[in-house]
Amino acid sequence: MFGIGLPELCVVAAILLVVAGPSKLPQFGQALGSSIRGFKKALNSDDSVKVEEKR
Repeated sequence: MFGIGLPELCVVAAILLVVAGPSKLPQFGQALGSSIRGFKKALNSDDSVKVEEKR
């Protein structure tokens, strides 16, 4: 997982807590979760575009 372990995640969480404050953390989590869901949905969708030559 990109070489990120539990100690690194704890440091990042502590920095977010100090910078944003405890009231903004749920909003960050919700935004992160929705962006991950959207990314997975885009990967799994079959929206192929067909390109045709103009004659």
